[in-house]
Amino acid sequence: MTNRLLIVAAFLVLTTVAVARASKSESVPPREPLAAMPMSIAGWTGHDAGAFDEKVMRVLAVDDYVNRVYVAPDRRFAGLYIGYYRSQREGDTIHSPLNCLPGAGWEPVKKERVTIDGGSGPVLVNRFTIEKGLERQVVMYWYQSHGRIVASEYWGRAYMVLDALRLNRTDGALVRVIAPVDDRQADPEGTAERNAQEFAVKLLPLLSRYLPG
Repeated sequence: MTNRLLIVAAFLVLTTVAVARASKSESVPPREPLAAMPMSIAGWTGHDAGAFDEKVMRVLAVDDYVNRVYVAPDRRFAGLYIGYYRSQREGDTIHSPLNCLPGAGWEPVKKERVTIDGGSGPVLVNRFTIEKGLERQVVMYWYQSHGRIVASEYWGRAYMVLDALRLNRTDGALVRVIAPVDDRQADPEGTAERNAQEFAVKLLPLLSRYLPG
């Protein structure tokens, strides 16, 4: 375990050095702002969940973000957060929800990876259950940059280094979908996971307009 931690730490240091040494004049393709994302997605109707305060924004350090709740016609809910970073050269990097949610009182109790339909093929994403008191939620998230979707934070950083050297780009985003667990259901977590997955599958084809490939 110690050797593994040392390898990961060394990798993160090398990542920072490699990205910092690359040219800082990045050329990011034009994209639409996340606020322009439709409020209706395949029958799910959205509304803004509120802007983050200054303290949260200082931690996230995002260049653009969207924070919404979408509701299906049968009243199922899905929370959507997308945080976009135009550049990750100056230390403003994507934050894993596993680091942020505990600070808000949510504790992860189950974590795994699942495959969902990405439109042009299956994609692997993170799936975990979080709880706070008697509340539980199912969370799905992934890292997306340059048309690539990855579940692993470390692979995401590795690709960032390669793209910084190959494309002179370090832009990227975190996409997170949350569905509440309703204990009145026969299969509470399974139902929440299916709700999150259904919304994520409908969302994925739209993202190329807001997260440049």
